[in-house]
Amino acid sequence: MVRKVTITLDDDVLAFVDKQASDSENQGNRSAFINTVLKELKKQRLQEELKAAYIQDSQDEAYRKEAAVWDITVGDGIE
Repeated sequence: MVRKVTITLDDDVLAFVDKQASDSENQGNRSAFINTVLKELKKQRLQEELKAAYIQDSQDEAYRKEAAVWDITVGDGIE
């Protein structure tokens, strides 16, 4: 779903958006450029959250023991 919204930008930020949009594959389309940038930011944030979760899991003794059991099971050829 696509929704139309109105945002307020500082003049220098709008100039930057316009320049970047014209220099990219978005062919001068501000909305496409902003959407692309925000999708990338969303992806980066998700990756940061996943990394933090993996770090937290790696420090959890119960999780590490369970992972070790699964590693042994996989090593036995049971899928």
